[in-house]
Amino acid sequence: MDIFWHRRDLRIEDNAGLYYALRESKTLQPIFIFDKHILDKLENKEDARVDFIHSQINLLKDAYTTSGGDLKVYYGFPEKIIPQLIKKFSPKTIYTNRDYESYAQERDGNIKTICEKKSIEFKTYKDHVIFEHDEVLKKDGLPYTVFTPYKRRWLEKLETKSTKGLSYYFKSYPNKKYLGNLYQSEKEPLITLKKMGFSSSRIPIPGKTVTQGLIKKYEEQRNFPAVDGTSKLGIHLRFGTISIREKARKAQGLSDTFLSELVWRDFYSQILANFPKVESSAFRDKYEKIPWRNNEREFEAWCEGKTGYPIVDAGMRELNTTGHMHNRVRMVVASFLTKHLLIDWRWGEAYFAQKLLDFDLASNNGGWQWAAGCGTDAAPYFRIFNPTSQQKKFDKDLQYIKKWVPELESEKYPEPIVDHKEARERCLKTYKEALNQAL
Repeated sequence: MDIFWHRRDLRIEDNAGLYYALRESKTLQPIFIFDKHILDKLENKEDARVDFIHSQINLLKDAYTTSGGDLKVYYGFPEKIIPQLIKKFSPKTIYTNRDYESYAQERDGNIKTICEKKSIEFKTYKDHVIFEHDEVLKKDGLPYTVFTPYKRRWLEKLETKSTKGLSYYFKSYPNKKYLGNLYQSEKEPLITLKKMGFSSSRIPIPGKTVTQGLIKKYEEQRNFPAVDGTSKLGIHLRFGTISIREKARKAQGLSDTFLSELVWRDFYSQILANFPKVESSAFRDKYEKIPWRNNEREFEAWCEGKTGYPIVDAGMRELNTTGHMHNRVRMVVASFLTKHLLIDWRWGEAYFAQKLLDFDLASNNGGWQWAAGCGTDAAPYFRIFNPTSQQKKFDKDLQYIKKWVPELESEKYPEPIVDHKEARERCLKTYKEALNQAL
């Protein structure tokens, strides 16, 4: 018997690692581990993401049961649970899909060592991205750090293996034909949220169905937060309840802009894998010299959506209430925190990590460093979003803003905590001096 370990791939269909495991194994036992290393760090015990994962695991168990098997679910530390499973199932191979975050890399390194000591193979596969960190490289073999040439090469690589308009890299893995190789076992009850110290969340989760109409109109609608013009697929891509290949196939030919967003996802993933320092430091070293103000009172006002800038406040309140924030607004609020308030981008990154349903370390880190001007392919430091101009351009009728800031035109709404012109000049002066000293 062999083991397949689900992590960020909570589905059976079009699952790369599961395909190879099913095809190569005569009997396969799928597992999932609620990882205490991760869960113990979550302060909110009503975290909607944990609730979402739990519900998806339940669905996945049902899907396996329909095929005669079962998903065995555990709660604890992987480095302790895996040896127990090795003793119980005596596998020759443990299969899984790769994860590129530093904790995941360290965890998998430890598990591989455990397996090697027992003469067990630990096989990992690409599933979470279209191209990994070493698949789209410059001619000199180095990774790209600017998006546009990366995207150009990414698209070229698709065509190197293409048949009848469908790229080899978008093809689905036909897992259903091998489900007979599942270990035929009775279904065991799923551990409850309560036993893990969590409870159900009231935050609704967006669906994973996106219409062709939305994809076709994505380019013209995506920047307007009052319009339902974005896919909201982030949480499903983050935890692999949908296949990245499936969404790329649907986007190809319908919307270059939608496909481009998936390329951005790959881009930031390869940046994280090739330059792991970005998890805690600026990609551009000289930006570590910036003397952040880090005013805690102003940070609290930003978090609560009480800055006196309506589009910033609407975005933060949307985030706090729903776990989601419109992409255009994410750029505005991030620019406001780092440029207007001169608060360290890591503070904002950590707050988003705590609140976003679709939190993905690579994309969140990349977006915040872009906003602060210190990342790869970043906006220059002198590019400072004017919140009022952004509001007039993308929510001129205040539909989005009034939904989240109903007291906008009353005395209850706060005055701006900073003056835009003064904050802009302060930012330019601070960045310029710090960067000149770093030369």
